[in-house]
Amino acid sequence: MLILLDDAGFAAASTFGGQARTPTLSRLADEGLRYTTFNVTAICSPTRAALLSGRNQHRVGFGSTPEAFRPYPGYNGVWPKESASIAEVLRRNGYSTAAYGKWHNTPYWELSPVGPFDHWPTSLGFERFYGFMIGEVSQWEPPLYRDTMAVVPPKTPDQGYHLTTDIADEAIRWLNVQESLAPEKPYFLYFAPAAPHKPHHVPRDWIARYEGKFDKGWDVLRRETFERQRRLGVIPRDAVLTPRPDAIPPWESLSPDQRRLAARQMEVYAAFLEHTDVEIGRVLDRVRAGPGGENTLVLYVASDNGASAMDGVMGSNDTHAPAIAIAAQLAELDALGGTEHLNAYAAGWAWMNSTPFQWTKGIASHWGGTRVPLVVSWPQRIRARGEVRTQFAYATDLAATILDAAGVDATRPIDGVAQTPLDGHSLEPTFDRADAPSPRRVQYFENWGSRAIYKDGWTAGVRIVGQNLGENIRRGPEPGADRWELYNVAADFSQSRDLARTHPDKLRELQQTFAEEAQRNNVYPIEPPNVRYPPPTLAAGRTRFVYFPDSPWFSYRALPSLSRPHAITVYAHVTPGANGVLVTSGSRLGGFVLYVEDGRLVYENNFAGRTRQRLIATEPLPLGDIRIVFEMRGSPVPGAPFEAVGVLTVDGRKVANGPLGPVADPVYDVASFSVGEARISPVSPATPLPSRFSGRIQKVEVVLH
Repeated sequence: MLILLDDAGFAAASTFGGQARTPTLSRLADEGLRYTTFNVTAICSPTRAALLSGRNQHRVGFGSTPEAFRPYPGYNGVWPKESASIAEVLRRNGYSTAAYGKWHNTPYWELSPVGPFDHWPTSLGFERFYGFMIGEVSQWEPPLYRDTMAVVPPKTPDQGYHLTTDIADEAIRWLNVQESLAPEKPYFLYFAPAAPHKPHHVPRDWIARYEGKFDKGWDVLRRETFERQRRLGVIPRDAVLTPRPDAIPPWESLSPDQRRLAARQMEVYAAFLEHTDVEIGRVLDRVRAGPGGENTLVLYVASDNGASAMDGVMGSNDTHAPAIAIAAQLAELDALGGTEHLNAYAAGWAWMNSTPFQWTKGIASHWGGTRVPLVVSWPQRIRARGEVRTQFAYATDLAATILDAAGVDATRPIDGVAQTPLDGHSLEPTFDRADAPSPRRVQYFENWGSRAIYKDGWTAGVRIVGQNLGENIRRGPEPGADRWELYNVAADFSQSRDLARTHPDKLRELQQTFAEEAQRNNVYPIEPPNVRYPPPTLAAGRTRFVYFPDSPWFSYRALPSLSRPHAITVYAHVTPGANGVLVTSGSRLGGFVLYVEDGRLVYENNFAGRTRQRLIATEPLPLGDIRIVFEMRGSPVPGAPFEAVGVLTVDGRKVANGPLGPVADPVYDVASFSVGEARISPVSPATPLPSRFSGRIQKVEVVLH
């Protein structure tokens, strides 16, 4: 069982000294091993590709996330057949395989019901998949897939739905089926919740457990975390607590209102992490109770990258909305963590959750972006209990460890395709020996232009100026402006003393090693992170589209942008009392819906979940076959919100027109498009799920102007 959390960082979990209780992680650590110098990439998709392939991330096309596509082998997001996943290797060696939760390793232009499906989990070795395919989702209303089919959550938030609970239930059901039908068959279970990545969504009773726990602020609590880490032995006694960067304000400098808001943000985050760990515990209980439970190797990676400071100095109640005043955010304090917000915490908490290191997620040059907790438990094999391992290790080593433990050869061709060698090295020698040598001497790191090299107890790296606190993808390095830092991490655990000026020869040696590793692993070209390439899309080059009511919901990545002038034509048959949704795109957090209410046509524009503007027809719809047209007019201005005007007509007769206010494409991570009913999340309170149109819809046509 491979468990992977999202955006937790090195120091969020209590098991590694943090503030959020993680009883499952601690239970596993007490019966197994804590690895305290385990490393991943600084962002999510590359880590997942390295974990599941055993190859360095750029060698499998994941130098970045799928949405940051670049037309180079190291960044195209297309998983190559010559680097089969460990799920594929295990499946071909008699294992059942299943993945639950976050994927985020499929090209976005392939995320539709027409595929192709070559790079979906079910074509990369997993016989079953249930979860989501993109970077972040609402925990209350996620766009889900079962294998390759778009599905809706089995319950609504009002009925108690939560994504982490749902995928835990699904994993347990899969384990039950395994025991019923093939109890002797080994399995590989990949469990990757969306949590605690933003939005931080968790039931309110869990948040109440942390009320007042963070009122002392990030400066004091970071020091307390540091002391706990020393007592636990997850950092050396001589480790140095690195200072707060100037970009993060001292807690005491915040106003009382700012402190109140920030403390609540961290209460929600900590509750979210504990809730996730407890749900993982339910799955783990089922694993241990099943056939071979004590002989099941469990690897719990408690973050896929450093804690995230990407949402700015004060965080946000709604990270995809325009800036919201502190007073307005305070008015919504009790609603944080609920369905109405895409909330994220302040950067100071990410700094705290990176104790004792410098920097955070996205920063590949420092441990704050790349060092995370790893716990390994295998009761029947690992005799050590509650011990710490300090060997330097990397994400690719877990694939090698799993295949080594299973006695499976990953070098054999698959379907006639020769396989590239693994970059990972098995950790199994460290199971028995605390003094076993580290499995690797060299490892490079790179994303968004920041980069580093580890070699024999030293690191050298470049942090891109401005690459933090929400600016991390907006600025690139100026030519010749790279400033390399050098650390002797064998003696300086937290990278607290930059030795670049005093050891220039060592720095040059490591720079040369980085260049060699970068060349070997498809890291070049390293472009500024603000460079963007338009990825392929099903909508490219088209101006006319047609949709039908019997289709599943569609990902917004498969659709044209409708935040520009366009026309939507609905061919419908109206029956007496007809009501409901004609066409909708988005969620309660932004989008539009065209619907019928009390016999009248209504178009509602929901801008970022913050402002709503409705056009209401002046007369009831006629009965029978009719043609409804909504037209968006206006002239978009680059760099400014599109202030659109809408016009509604029925059989050529104008029934409503007026301003729509600002218009934007819905947040794709929590959006879906559907005809004839509301699916997943209602754009308008007037159209609760499912609000099916009670007449008949023949088709919907969209024409871009």
